[in-house]
Amino acid sequence: MQFKHPELLYALFLLLIPIIVHLFQLRKFQKVPFTNVAFLKEATIQTRKSSQLKKWLILITRLLLLVALIFAFAQPFTSKTSNLNVEKETVVYLDNSFSMQAKGSQGELLKRAVQDIIENVPEDENISIITNDNSFKNTTIKAVKNELLRISCSSEKISAEAALLKINAVFDNKKDVAKNLVYISDFQENNGSFNPELDSLTHLHLVKLAPVNTNNIAIDSAFISKRTATSIELKVKLINSGNPVKNLPISLFNNNNLIAKTSVEINKNAETTFSIPINEVINGKISIDDSNLQFDNTLFFSINRPSKINVLGINGNDDSFLKRIYTSDEFNYITTPIDQLNYNLIDSQHLIVLNELDDIPMPLATALKQFTRKGGIVIAIPSEAINIESYNQLLANYRSRFTNFVETDKRVTTINYTHPLYNQGVFEKQVKNFQYPKVNSYYNFSSSDMSSALQFEDGKTFLGQIKNTFVFASPLNQKNSSFKNSPLIVPTFYNIAKQSLKIPELYYEIGEKNRFDVETQMQQDAVLTLIKEDINIIPKQQYFNNKVVVTTQETPSIAGTYSITNKGESIKNVSYNYSREESVLSYLNPTSSEQTTISNSVSEIFDTLKSDSKVNALWKWFVIFALALLITEMLILKFFK
Repeated sequence: MQFKHPELLYALFLLLIPIIVHLFQLRKFQKVPFTNVAFLKEATIQTRKSSQLKKWLILITRLLLLVALIFAFAQPFTSKTSNLNVEKETVVYLDNSFSMQAKGSQGELLKRAVQDIIENVPEDENISIITNDNSFKNTTIKAVKNELLRISCSSEKISAEAALLKINAVFDNKKDVAKNLVYISDFQENNGSFNPELDSLTHLHLVKLAPVNTNNIAIDSAFISKRTATSIELKVKLINSGNPVKNLPISLFNNNNLIAKTSVEINKNAETTFSIPINEVINGKISIDDSNLQFDNTLFFSINRPSKINVLGINGNDDSFLKRIYTSDEFNYITTPIDQLNYNLIDSQHLIVLNELDDIPMPLATALKQFTRKGGIVIAIPSEAINIESYNQLLANYRSRFTNFVETDKRVTTINYTHPLYNQGVFEKQVKNFQYPKVNSYYNFSSSDMSSALQFEDGKTFLGQIKNTFVFASPLNQKNSSFKNSPLIVPTFYNIAKQSLKIPELYYEIGEKNRFDVETQMQQDAVLTLIKEDINIIPKQQYFNNKVVVTTQETPSIAGTYSITNKGESIKNVSYNYSREESVLSYLNPTSSEQTTISNSVSEIFDTLKSDSKVNALWKWFVIFALALLITEMLILKFFK
């Protein structure tokens, strides 16, 4: 038992006064003559015994009455919390990831959790509430009730470790503050393990929400599997984390118009293919009807009018291999000898190939320097008799240079599978038994910033990248190299060209760093915007002579197809979809500890917090006790003889 005003307990010393009065009372007795002395002695003895008992009862009653009144004014109370006088702080983390769309016994997990928070936290209690994409710090339920009711599932991904860091930033840094962290989540496995490190003053209350079932079907991905002269084959992959389904309808829309429909039987995985007319703008949407998670029932994609990549070949040798790679269906390939080069063509190109030039004139080196600074890409293939100084004038911009020419046979044996040229769609696996190309002569490089895409057997660079410039160490003509006959020739040159103009892909994943190029001419201070209905976003962008490089990551946050617009004119479309990481409903089982309690109910956790900090006031009982003692004293005085 503790007291709100313990200083009033000093009044207990006043109890000495009635005790002293009782022990040392100064009352004098008057003598009365009586004829029967024997009877008088007997009456006197009886009167003294009953009088002393009555006085002791009255004394005890009055003492207890005073004690009860003093205790009542000191306001005693009891509580389960041993450190009741320690300041407390409560932070609630509410996981609003897409897996919280799953249905629990009382409806959608996220909405039920929000309702339980509103119903179980006192309206005026100071509290902080954190979600994946929002925070309400040092507020009350009354102040943020409307905002809480508007909380919806977010595309923002956050691991358990990141969530705890976010929460710790909200907690006050004061010492001796008891911290209660209520962590509400379904604890999906894709967020990694859950092993929080807590300080001695933090108590973790885990609320593990569980869906009634873990069945879910998701549209996993879509890609173009084949192109013909008249159509595009779009392959769609689906995944199922629940019971098999024999007949799942799949619909394909262009804008809001249904253009195709099919059905599949799915156990764990399934595929289906749609045929789409070629050279037609498609703002596509693939849709299924699944009653569990909703975010992965739709996949958006965009097919724009084909954009051709401008390639300029400045040739000092045969360029027939370039013509076979840079075909007219995807590229605008222009070829010119060095002595007939029109420098005005350079600014309108995306890729320039220096094909075995003996010499790079100073004006060309200067123009190429500006070209690469503006986002263009250069491929430099030396001849067997180059003017090394002229090449080094170009490479000096990238702190690189050719050193010497070596006439020795050497094989190209090492492929950098992590390099952007080869890390996607070129090799299904790392190749060991490979028909390696070889060269009869080569140049040595000297560079501090070069990344090697291909290397010789001794580890020296055969094809290196320095920022926007790709440099071969050897001439590629048939007399000197077998590289043109190698399977590497096409993906190497094709992917370099694709890097020079990143045409928007079929779709992008929200939350990832995405980059694409838009061919357009921009006026000064003009910007591109992404527009979808009432959503208007200005993404990060960088303007070059003939294209704008757009980079998105944090925005957009809502899936759909967006129009890339320049001053109200739509140029292209780009689609974004939510990550499918949360589509598989598998969960962790966190363990309890001395500082951790686990429950499957939000209301139960808050009831526990209320019980732990509940104050039981006892002053009313002491007032009642005092009244009872007062009545007892009155009865003793009236009826006790």
